Amino acid sequence: MALATKTDRRPDRPPAAPTRGFWASTIGKKTVMAASGLTMLGYLVAHVAGNLKVFFGPGEFNAYGHWLRVMGAPVLHHHWALWLVRIVLLAAVAAHAVCAYQLSRRDLKARPTAYVHRRKRSSYATRTMRWGGVILALFIVWHVLDLTTGTVHPGGFQEGKPYQNVVDTFSTWYGNLIYIVAMLAVGLHVRHGFWSAAQTLGVGNARRERLLKATADTLALALTAGFVSVPVAVMTGVVS
Repeated sequence: MALATKTDRRPDRPPAAPTRGFWASTIGKKTVMAASGLTMLGYLVAHVAGNLKVFFGPGEFNAYGHWLRVMGAPVLHHHWALWLVRIVLLAAVAAHAVCAYQLSRRDLKARPTAYVHRRKRSSYATRTMRWGGVILALFIVWHVLDLTTGTVHPGGFQEGKPYQNVVDTFSTWYGNLIYIVAMLAVGLHVRHGFWSAAQTLGVGNARRERLLKATADTLALALTAGFVSVPVAVMTGVVS
């Protein structure tokens, strides 16, 4: 009788838990990335709609800022709903960034030597998403320090007066430059990300390809134009 080898005597490994297997898989990470990206897209749509209230004057814009702090009242305490939104958004950003990094590392390991002939379109989209993500991550930090905490805000941050704070920020050349560059990155990120999310979640197919591309282009253009219109309005004196 042949002796059992160490491999034969080793007990079988228990199967991975379903959630662990889902998270460890490439499709799982892409699904989390798509869902978190759509969560952030929903926030961006709501955010740009709120930002456009600046065109109705300081009274309405400041009232909107006050509503954000008390929304959910009297069921929820002051600021609770706003913090809930922030926590969900922060979780979505973190999940999106972690999945993007891990998928990027996995992709590099899968092809240790560079391809001789790269697909230019695919390579461009990938680089745009990666660098756009880095730009947006840095912008989020600056944006919070500027208009939420007032740490780097120019002209003296005024609590409860978002209209004046917005005017102060976009009255500086660097405030406009940082914001406009970041919003262009948002547009490119949304354009490529929306299409990728549709494919990952199984929404896309050959018949819907043209519609999904048109939707991605429209969303990207509308968001970019909406966000950029605020600093442009301050620079031109429409908002002052």
